[in-house]
This record gives sequence, C-alpha cells and structure tokens, in this order.
Amino acid sequence: MKPSPQCRRSPSRRVQHGAEAVEFALVSLVFFTLLLGAMEFGRLMHYWNTAAEVTRLGARMAVVCDLGDAEIKSRMRGMLPLIEEGHIDISYRPAGCDVNSCETATVEINPSNSISTFLWLLPRSMSLPAFRTTLPRESMQSTFAGQPNPVCN
Repeated sequence: MKPSPQCRRSPSRRVQHGAEAVEFALVSLVFFTLLLGAMEFGRLMHYWNTAAEVTRLGARMAVVCDLGDAEIKSRMRGMLPLIEEGHIDISYRPAGCDVNSCETATVEINPSNSISTFLWLLPRSMSLPAFRTTLPRESMQSTFAGQPNPVCN
C-alpha cells in the first residue's frame, strides 16, 4: 500500500497552505500600482506634447498664412480642445506691423483647464504650464499666384 500524497509532504510544507496567494497579492499590488502609474504618466505626457505641438502649429500658420487668420485658433483648438480660444494669444513683432514689415510671430497658449488624474497616488488634477513659440516671418499669404497655400487650408 502506497502512502497518500499528504503523508509524503514534509511537515513544513503542510503549514504553508495559501502562502503563494499572499505572495501574489503583495507582488501584484506593487506591480499594478507601477503599471497604472506608468500609464497615467504617459497620458499626462501626451497632453504636454500635444500642447507643445499645438503651439508650434499655430506659430507655423501665423508666419505662413494671412496676418491674424481666424483659422489658426480653430485648428489649434481642433488638436487640443482642452484650451479655450480666449487663452490663445497670437502676436506679431514689431507691434502694428503689416505683411511686409513683420519680423516674427509668437503664439502662446495658457491652458486654464486642469487634467484629472486617475491614480490615487497623484494629485487629483494637474494643470499644464504656458507654452510659447516664436518663428521668423515667412510669406504671410494664404495664396500664391491664385494657388491656395496647403498649410493654411
């Protein structure tokens, strides 16, 4: 007659029932907290990068398209609806210049809305800083010899 499997176990093995489940619970808590933290950080970095790109796009359009084109703010808000139109500032230097005398165009956004976070370790909301991009003047015309500029459309 063979001894039953429980008889063959060592005495120390019989005392550790459920130890693997407790170890898994402790390790998975740390693992999933780090995983969710990395995902949340990536989401916040996505907003940060998008805000920088929106500012760059607005400055590019400001130096290539017509002076004070209303489409600039509309395209910027299309990429980042978080910013309100009143928080987008487009300025040309020197002040009061026209298409022939402008030297630079500056676009600045100052997002007032906060980004809500989902991870309990982080603050409940984070706000983006102001972003500013300045580029030297280019054509500042939406059409060339009757052909539409693709950047402006």
